[in-house]
Amino acid sequence: MGGQVAGLANRLRELRARHGLTQAQLAEQVGVSRKTINTIENRVFVPSTLLALKLARALDVSVHDIFALEEDG
Repeated sequence: MGGQVAGLANRLRELRARHGLTQAQLAEQVGVSRKTINTIENRVFVPSTLLALKLARALDVSVHDIFALEEDG
């Protein structure tokens, strides 16, 4: 599998599970493929601002609750 995108941490998997949603169910709600959700959760893909906002709305949280800048080590 490809490497992780540095600099952006996310809690998408945790928040999705808290809502009892599969990757496919969340993907359908926001209009993307299950693979897209998977690549975001595994930090291979950084979503657009529009997709990040749609994910936040679907999970009833703010974008900041899902995504955060990683602290420099």
